[in-house]
Formats: sequence, C-alpha cells, structure tokens
Amino acid sequence: MEVLVLGAGVIGLTSAWFLHAAGHSVTVVDRHPSVARETSFANGAQLSYSYVAPLAGPGVLAKIPGWLMDGDAPMRFRPALDIDQWRWCMQFMRACTTEQSARSTRALLELSFLSRSLMHGLIDSEPSLDFDFVRSGKLVVHRDGAAFESAVGQLAFQRTLGCDQVALDADACIDVEPALGHLRDQFAGGIYTASEDTADCYRFCTSLERLLRARGVSFELGTPVTALTSRAGGRAEAWSGARRLPGEQIVIALGCESTGLLKPLGIDVPVYPLKGYSLTVPVETASKTPSISVTDFARKVVYARLGDRLRVAGMADIVGYSRQLNRRRLATLRRESEAMFPDAGDYSAAEAWAGLRPATPRGTPLVGATHVRNLWLNIGHGALGFTLAAGAAQLLGERIGGRATSIDATLFEPGGRA
Repeated sequence: MEVLVLGAGVIGLTSAWFLHAAGHSVTVVDRHPSVARETSFANGAQLSYSYVAPLAGPGVLAKIPGWLMDGDAPMRFRPALDIDQWRWCMQFMRACTTEQSARSTRALLELSFLSRSLMHGLIDSEPSLDFDFVRSGKLVVHRDGAAFESAVGQLAFQRTLGCDQVALDADACIDVEPALGHLRDQFAGGIYTASEDTADCYRFCTSLERLLRARGVSFELGTPVTALTSRAGGRAEAWSGARRLPGEQIVIALGCESTGLLKPLGIDVPVYPLKGYSLTVPVETASKTPSISVTDFARKVVYARLGDRLRVAGMADIVGYSRQLNRRRLATLRRESEAMFPDAGDYSAAEAWAGLRPATPRGTPLVGATHVRNLWLNIGHGALGFTLAAGAAQLLGERIGGRATSIDATLFEPGGRA
C-alpha cells in the first residue's frame, strides 16, 4: 500500500521503518525542514524499558497540592481557558487508582519489552546506525526512606511482569555509580536495572532518516499539514495548503499537533502536552560524570551520558502549547544538576531545550485504527516515546497490514481497555 506518515519525530520515523520493511511505499511529511526538531530533539535520552509506570498513580494526587504551591516542583500546572486541558486533568485524576495504574503498567511493559527486542535487533542488523547507544543500566536513587521502601515493595510486582531489578543500599549505589560518592549520606538506597539503555534520540532519528532515504522512502520536509478532510467512501485526505498529500493510508504521528487536526473528522483524542526541559552539558571530568543512567526519584530528574555530553532532563508542566524556555525551570534543573554532579562539566555552556510530550491521562499511547477507514494513530506516548517507538511502530504496521499482532493490540486502541 501507499502509506503517508505525518510526523518525522522518533514515532513517525520508526513507523516509516517498519511499514517500509513490510513492503509498503512510504512518504514522511513534517513541517520542519529537518527531522526530529521537536519532542525527539533533546529528550531525556532514556530507553527505560522497565520504568514505564504511568504518571497517574495512587500516590500522585496527595502530592499535587504541594507541587502547585512550589514553583520549583517536578510538576507545575497553569490553568487556562482550555476545555481540553481541564478534561485531560479530570481524566488524569480518575486514572490515579491502584487498579488503573497496574493495568497501564502491564500494558506498557508488554509494549516496552517488545520495543527493546526490536531496537536491539535493529542495532544488530544495521551497524551504520550511530547514536551514542550504550547498554548502560539504570539506577533510580531514593533520598526518602519511606519512598525507597515503597519502591522495594514494588519489585515483587515488577518481577511478575518480567522485570529483573535489584534493591541496593547507599553503599551499593556508589559501587554501581562512583560519581555519586559525594552524596552517600543523602541516599536511603536505589533500584538498579541492568537491562536499560541510553542513547541520543535526535541522532537515532537522523541516522534512521539516512537509511530510509537509501531504501527509497520519500520525505517531504518543510511541508506543514494544514488539514485532514473526509471524502466519499468514508476515507480521509491530508492537505498542505491547497495540495493534497499522497497516500491511500494515513498515519498520524504528529504528537500534540494531532489533537487539533483530528477534531474536524470527529476524532477527539485525550492527548495533551506535558512540557519538559533538558540541559546538554559538555563533559569535562569523565570520572565525575555518571556512566550509567541515573534518576533522582525525589526530584524527578534523569541523567544520561551521551559520549562527551551529559543530558539532564525532567519536569512536567501542564501549561498549554507554548514551547518557550522558562528560565526559572531551567535554573532549577541546572541547580539540581550541579548539586548532583558538580564536577561533571561546564554547566554555564549547557544547551537548554524545552519540548512538549504528547501524553494521555492513563499513560498508554493510542496505536491503531480510527472510525475513518484509512486513518491510523500512533500518538500519546508521553515521556516514553523513545522507549516505546519501535514496539508501537511494529504494532501499527501489523494492524495496517492485517497481520496477527505481536502483543494484545486492544490495549492501545483509541477507546481500548488499557
């Protein structure tokens, strides 16, 4: 089939890869003049296959009032006259139950483990891919004893779902990551997972673009998608201005932009942006820079080594669609980074970034068919886009091709039970 993929971030490009591998003719369209210029550009660099529990959880609601009163909190909310924002927040609050969190976690782990297998297979089969990929392992450090004990209690549940994780005391955390040595007295312990990876999502996208072009996939970059319309026979068409874009099947992988485009077709998806921030710091002292992925659980900040750079990312702001840099939030991120790894690099030379993570209230992406017969969704991955991309793309390709799916596809369909 002739497939039009709208979006050239990591979700759109992996969708194009697996669709082309299945024998389809693929065209990728994006409004930017080059690929991966938005959420995929400078994200947290995490391929955290075992850490996919949704933001909506049973303990979150109690923390929200404190977060709202603290301008430096991990999560920030700015109310707006936006019905989509309020509806998303209400659905998010309803999802903050133990039962729903467990359902979402099971579904996400199925998809993330599929994605891990596919990503490793892709790396093995395509040695020219160059994106600072390291099977680094991941350490989540806990400052609060009660939070650490809760995390230890969660290990048994995670193991039943296929996760191989261990609890470490503070000394063992330092053994795993010596760059944390100066903070020994501040940690109650940590959870270590050897199977996690780190990589540069932007470089992955540019490498994948090069391979896709070499295999005959077409790209129309610098081409904004201005409208989706319906035509006779219940099929959709995509337009850039007055020009209809080619494709008998259309895949929507435009992240937060998808919501507005879909509404005229009567498709109302619960996807809203969670704004995140990152710093990319030039490394100066390798021994003082983490070699594994590190997450500060209390601060909700992640650290990943990318060659001679340290990527620091965090925060989740519900503030609408603005991509402008918030200097206070970036100052908070820099302050946390300098306290965590003070001698790692030149923080004054750090590159700052902000991006919009397209999130669903339950935390599970929407991958599958719509009521429009030729229109497909691959959106709503939140902060897990890089982690889930390969698995979601495979699942989408199986659905479009009418093949048996690798995992239960109903978990991710719009309106599905996850």
